[in-house]
Amino acid sequence: MKLMSFAGGGRAGWGVVDGADVVDLSSRAPSLRAALAGGVDLRAAAELPRHALDTVSFLPPIPDPDKIICVGLNYLSHILEGGREVPKHPTIFTRFANSQVGHGQPIIRPKASVTLDFEGELAVVIGKRGRHISEADAPSHVAGYSCYNDGSVREWQRHTSQFTPGKNFPSTGGFGPYLVTPDEAGDIGHASLVCRLNGEVMQSATLDDLVFGIPALISYCSAFTVLEPGDVIITGTTGGVGAYRTPPLWMKEGDVVEVEISGIGILRNPVKDEVVASAERAA
Repeated sequence: MKLMSFAGGGRAGWGVVDGADVVDLSSRAPSLRAALAGGVDLRAAAELPRHALDTVSFLPPIPDPDKIICVGLNYLSHILEGGREVPKHPTIFTRFANSQVGHGQPIIRPKASVTLDFEGELAVVIGKRGRHISEADAPSHVAGYSCYNDGSVREWQRHTSQFTPGKNFPSTGGFGPYLVTPDEAGDIGHASLVCRLNGEVMQSATLDDLVFGIPALISYCSAFTVLEPGDVIITGTTGGVGAYRTPPLWMKEGDVVEVEISGIGILRNPVKDEVVASAERAA
């Protein structure tokens, strides 16, 4: 099934997608994250309200995750284009929830830099709490998958060896459109990933190019932290990012960027420049 979080009618909600509608399951739990944690029934029912998808705004599938764990340098093609060595362990950094936007919402290029880059990625959403999870048990902890654009402000990412500043400008990470459960996503390990900028393919790969696969990432992350329902693991990007093109290619206002993963869907976001209010400038 496809699950989503949305805003409409002056409130936020969540539900299951049924054709051109979302069946509103908000009466069962306050959020999708809470529903995963509480083992809530995710199936649609005839008596529940429906909303046409074209009448609601998409929120990130999990708007309020406890943790967003990002993995860098995890596709061999991306490692090679940057002239780096293959890491012995996953390269981990984090994102904040307010750095995310949903499908159709604008990714914001910050005033601090023009070096906003695209990174098409697969997001894994945790469905069951766990610590010291074995690779064999890892699939049982997955609630589903989604598309992610790990928008990166390269100048700030490269201030030091720590990636975090360049990955956390507000509204730079696209997430969505849906959380697709494993039974519907199919063989995710061989899924194809494509990132397009203004309709032109920038990145294209299959997920079997990952250096550290999904079970390995879940096991590794659960060794240093407790994975909670609704936590998001962003698994890394493939080659073709703007930073390594000649000349470099940065996202700018008016662009439209898409991340498509087979079996999951298409995440589409326009790009807009940050507008700083006068009160913020005075502060």
